[in-house]
Amino acid sequence: MLLFGSLSGAAYADESGVSYWLPGRFGSLAATPQVPGWSWAEVYYHTSVGASGGVAAAKQIQIGRIPANVNVSLNASLNAQADLVLLNPTYTFATPVLGGQLAIGVIGLFGRASTGIDGTLTTAVGPLVTTRTGSISDSLTSVGDLYPQATLKWNAGVHNFMTYVTGDIPVGAYDPNRLSNLGIGHGAIDGGGGYTFFNPAAGQEFSAVAGFTYNFKNQDTQYQNGIDFHLDWGVSQFLSKQVFVGFVGYAYQQITDDFGQHPILGGFRSRVAGIGPQIGILFPVGDMQGYLNLKGYGEFAAENRPSGWNTWVTFSISPMAPTSTVTPTRRMVNK
Repeated sequence: MLLFGSLSGAAYADESGVSYWLPGRFGSLAATPQVPGWSWAEVYYHTSVGASGGVAAAKQIQIGRIPANVNVSLNASLNAQADLVLLNPTYTFATPVLGGQLAIGVIGLFGRASTGIDGTLTTAVGPLVTTRTGSISDSLTSVGDLYPQATLKWNAGVHNFMTYVTGDIPVGAYDPNRLSNLGIGHGAIDGGGGYTFFNPAAGQEFSAVAGFTYNFKNQDTQYQNGIDFHLDWGVSQFLSKQVFVGFVGYAYQQITDDFGQHPILGGFRSRVAGIGPQIGILFPVGDMQGYLNLKGYGEFAAENRPSGWNTWVTFSISPMAPTSTVTPTRRMVNK
């Protein structure tokens, strides 16, 4: 399990810059099968982002409930940080399903998010003009939404394929009048597929996973995010049977307009890309297999979305592959 997790309170796009999908959720070896049984992953995630223009305006519009007939001008900047812990128990079935390996799990999170806006907000209705200059900010320490997930994986030598479905159960801390949230206030469903090339003899690996997100309407704000497309990828080289290094990246693009947004925002489609290094280490934990991964992303090409950097520290424990049937290099796949 290289990567787990989804974040809303500090992952920005769509309504007020907040999306269900967290770019970077999948990484290297994403499509390789697991050893059947229970596994457990913990992820520490830190992000620091900033934005101006439409993203800062969207947040002010949300918390201020500015009507559509009010003209808005905002010269401001938004800054946000989050420190989250994501927990992901998963069960992998031994009995094949459609010739592949089925695994189901659920992701929960808790942590802290903080958001601030500095600048000048001007609103006008006919000849009446109101200007406000200053700063607003808040922070929240709580729990987030729940994210169930199911994957189905197939192996054919060095080629590995997968399909997945996941979504958002909106039970986390959310208030439409608050800047910082750990829930997104609406349900979502996401699905897609992926591929991993892994050559144990050469220690070479490449993975890519793509998918689409459909967002349901936020009943508190009557706002519905557009459909999002995302691509996560990773490439790595094993330096030994236990250690690999490489790069990870992602691309995120909203492909349809939002609904229910203030007219000044237009379609408010968001976009961002990221790339960075990674290192992974495998080690025994009793009769189980441990895995530790550190990776980071620097973001660029952002539109209608704050950008910055984020880091992930993943620790997982899964069943150890039987040495009588699987070679040591094969064990590296079953994290």
